[in-house]
Amino acid sequence: AYERRFPTCPLIPMFVASDTVSEYKSEDESIHVIERRCKLDIDAPRLLKKIAGVDYVYFVQKNSLNRRERTLHIEAYNETFSNRVIINEHCSYTVHPDNEDWTCFEQSASLDIKSFFGFESTVEKIAMKQYTSNIKKGKEIIEYYLKQLEEEGITFVPRWTPPVACQLESSTSHTRRPVSPAITIPDSATKEGLSNKEILNTSSSPAEPTAGTPDDKLDADYIKRYLGDLTPMQESCLIRLRQWLQETHKGKIPKDEHILRFLRARDFNIDKAREILCQSLTWRKQHQVDYILDTWNPPQVLQDYYAGGWHHHDKDGRPLYVLRLGQMDTKGLVRALGEEALLRYVLSINEEGLRRCEENTKVFGRPISSWTCLVDLEGLNMRHLWRPGVKALLRIIEVVEANYPETLGRLLILRAPRVFPVLWTLVSPFIDDNTRKKFLIYAGNDYQGPGGLLDYIDKEIIPDFLGGECMCEVPEGGLVPKSLYRTAEELENEDIKLWTETIYQSASVFKGAPHEVLIQIVDASSVITWDFDVCKGDIVFNIFHSKRAPQPPKKDSLGAHSITSPGGNNVQLIDKVWQLGRDYSMVESPLICKEGESVQGSHVTRWPGFYILQWKFHSMPACATTNLPRVDDVLASLQVSSHKCKVMYYTEVIGSEDFRGSMTSLESSHSGFSQLSAATTSSSQSHSSSMISR
Repeated sequence: AYERRFPTCPLIPMFVASDTVSEYKSEDESIHVIERRCKLDIDAPRLLKKIAGVDYVYFVQKNSLNRRERTLHIEAYNETFSNRVIINEHCSYTVHPDNEDWTCFEQSASLDIKSFFGFESTVEKIAMKQYTSNIKKGKEIIEYYLKQLEEEGITFVPRWTPPVACQLESSTSHTRRPVSPAITIPDSATKEGLSNKEILNTSSSPAEPTAGTPDDKLDADYIKRYLGDLTPMQESCLIRLRQWLQETHKGKIPKDEHILRFLRARDFNIDKAREILCQSLTWRKQHQVDYILDTWNPPQVLQDYYAGGWHHHDKDGRPLYVLRLGQMDTKGLVRALGEEALLRYVLSINEEGLRRCEENTKVFGRPISSWTCLVDLEGLNMRHLWRPGVKALLRIIEVVEANYPETLGRLLILRAPRVFPVLWTLVSPFIDDNTRKKFLIYAGNDYQGPGGLLDYIDKEIIPDFLGGECMCEVPEGGLVPKSLYRTAEELENEDIKLWTETIYQSASVFKGAPHEVLIQIVDASSVITWDFDVCKGDIVFNIFHSKRAPQPPKKDSLGAHSITSPGGNNVQLIDKVWQLGRDYSMVESPLICKEGESVQGSHVTRWPGFYILQWKFHSMPACATTNLPRVDDVLASLQVSSHKCKVMYYTEVIGSEDFRGSMTSLESSHSGFSQLSAATTSSSQSHSSSMISR
């Protein structure tokens, strides 16, 4: 397909013509190198062409095809004005190392303008414009010729195999790797969806084909079994985002199903998906959401009066959650429990939903990544529009939208009364457009007719209160007794308690105002461990030792503008008059940590005394995924300064007498790894004295 763009290409108007300068083919036809001289009509101002004295520019392009290694390398450089401007470009097509059905494409170029009649900046802009347009057009061109080949009936090119003489030679030589002969792929196997790798296995040996498992992330069967139908581009996005997480979030990588939810929520835009996924992972870690099902017991008021619960599954195998909102006393629940307790209960419901999706995936043998929610609005009235109740509902929607994207497969709203449009007007602006498309609303008894409930739920499991025969164990709700109401002060204290039950602390880091933590070590050979996330900006992490204690910590004046609440602070311990090397010393090399990275590590102390962990401002805080300023950054610059970073951290000291295991394999029991992860590695390791792992 690539060769078809020569000698000229109608899709590239500036590519006027090309001539072959030299050509080489190896005896076994595995190597084909061809060099061409290409004539280009550059889109440049007429005045510039007149000054330069040329109408066209010439490039030399060398294409090297290696059929044995299955690679195509393309090198190009300018011939015209080569003494004034040096342009080098390199492109390569290769087979993906983990999935031979994928083609990898890489492209790079360099431009060095020495002099150009005083028009250096103009030439640079022209070159960048041409290069950018070529990149955008590259995929379109290759797909055009691929389609052209398909129309001509060419859908498969046999893989290169060495001639018979070469095969005989390779069989007698111990220095060459034998090449497997080509195997014809039967049509039946292709229709059944077997990958080439599996077909080769079944053809060459009697061993049973190995089904895809979660350990083989690129296996076609694994993708079909656990992830669903994905285009090659979507698969590529998943692999790239997971690889980035592996590099920056050591040992705490969410499962592919969870990463996919965030990619789908942002239409497979990797940059946007990466940003919201990192924010969600930090949120889960800070509030220990991973442990909510095991450690948090809902208050009895919720168990008695929250009219919602899980009820079998829909026709697609999705877990079914039933919510009798019209029968629920939202005002009474908010008055008795507060907003935070309600939010935590909804989070536990979502966590249970994720668990049920995994179970149903195993039971039904196909990927199930979302659930169906059935909301019965019979009984909905103006009491449900109580302002604090609506405020709590909007807060819950905001948190769920941010941290559980693409988990709602379908929302069936039944028996919507006249007051429903008022509630919908208040709520709908906070719901994502993709989520809104999954809503089906039925007024009165319309759900019993064509296109109603029976289209989505089997008759046998329709709840009894909707006219079905299945007993539904969802609480009936009802009014919460006023004797259970609590004062505003009691609720406020309870809310703070709920969201401060975390081992992690938040800190603000400003330019010129690092955040520092003091750790006193009595016995040498103790182990200091740390686990922190860089939530915003780039920071430098340092560890210092001092024989004398610093002055009592003073909160920096900027700390009043804490980014997080509660717990965001900025503490400085090292006195301005202290000198490095005299009053204190550095015991670890500085570590630069980028926004979005998660860092775990340890340090084996050599001396008793005072150790200071320091997070210091490194560069302009910017979004890790875009050059555009974020709203948070703009607001921060108005309040204090744009030079602001944020970290969330946890530290622990393990005494030498309590330490178990070797110093080269330190594992902290408080690493806070996400339960969304598959098998994880240890939280940190130590080389001789310490090592920081990402």
